[in-house]
Amino acid sequence: MNTINLKNQNNCAYNINYHLAIVTKYRNNVINKEVLERITEIIKERLTSWDGNLIEVNSKPDYIHVLFELPPKHAVSDFSIALKTNTSRLIRKEFAKHLEPFYWKPVFWAKNFCIVSCGEASLDVVKSYLIDQKGT
Repeated sequence: MNTINLKNQNNCAYNINYHLAIVTKYRNNVINKEVLERITEIIKERLTSWDGNLIEVNSKPDYIHVLFELPPKHAVSDFSIALKTNTSRLIRKEFAKHLEPFYWKPVFWAKNFCIVSCGEASLDVVKSYLIDQKGT
């Protein structure tokens, strides 16, 4: 198994990365270059305040993918909900004219989101490692 870069926090060593996917409300094509740039800035700010780290952001006009690291002291669902709320509020305020033709209510993101954990080792590699640890 390859060496994994671990972070330390109190009594815990960890390497936890997440892939978050969020779609816009009604799958409207509202994420342009300027909106994505601002969303990326907001994500960086939020992750910094939650002791996390942004790895990558990309999007299509109707959804966004975020790859990030978050320490285990935080629930990833709490972070994701807070991020959606924060980005929605700020994007609606800062890009009101751009969003006006698409939304008549104060919304930006759809209610649901998808979060997947990911790491440096695949599930099969970890499973194989655990099987090899079996005592005699």
